[in-house]
Amino acid sequence: MARQPSRYKALIEKLFFDRYLDGATEFVFYRNEIEPAAKALGIELPANLGDVIYSVRFRTPFPESVLATQPEGLEWVIELAGRGRYRFKLLTINRIFPRDDLVVTDIPDATPELIRAYALDDEQALLAIVRYNRLIDTFLGLTTYSLQNHLRTTVKGMGQIEIDELYIGLDKHGCHYVIPVQAKGGTDHIGIVQTAQDIRFAEQKFPGMRCRAIAAQFMKDGEIALFELTLKDDEVRVVEERHYRLVPADRLDREAICAYR
Repeated sequence: MARQPSRYKALIEKLFFDRYLDGATEFVFYRNEIEPAAKALGIELPANLGDVIYSVRFRTPFPESVLATQPEGLEWVIELAGRGRYRFKLLTINRIFPRDDLVVTDIPDATPELIRAYALDDEQALLAIVRYNRLIDTFLGLTTYSLQNHLRTTVKGMGQIEIDELYIGLDKHGCHYVIPVQAKGGTDHIGIVQTAQDIRFAEQKFPGMRCRAIAAQFMKDGEIALFELTLKDDEVRVVEERHYRLVPADRLDREAICAYR
């Protein structure tokens, strides 16, 4: 049997070329096409069908044969297009990676050691670290509260989505904010498509509140990059980026603290 990543890519490749026509910029396919595709390829059907699509949306690149169809300056993404329905779509290349030239701000580490000891994966650990150290408050200058994590919900025109964590915020004027957060660790990269989903969710479910979408990314040596993201002309743009490093209180640089002023 093919290794799992190869199996997933073979399925995505078939789903793509079963519908792709030269010059196409977008086209729809359906989740229920995975099973017949697996049979046609002689591949054992994966236990988690959704993971086949999720892996290419957020974790691994498209197969080389699919990448070869991309015009210069454009790249394929997979969008949600309804219940059990997806869309291959060409978008302007718009990748978001942490910059390597930003100052890193030291923050006293308030993460309980017990949480660090039992975090099950990078994403869970990152969400917990952000929450316990109130990094969303520090980054946005708001008072925020975690409402729910791993929130599964539906968005009109997209279908079911999952938000890593959802915060509600308050500023000094009494204005309320809805703050969807996506967390990425390891080899995962910030999902442009996931950001768009989070923002569309906020627009539909919290129409009277301002949305401030956040992405958190683990960096080298445990540093954390936070991004505020927005949609402009259906493309994701970075509003602000900051880098933080959590350190024991006795290792804080007093001169640096003065410099932060």
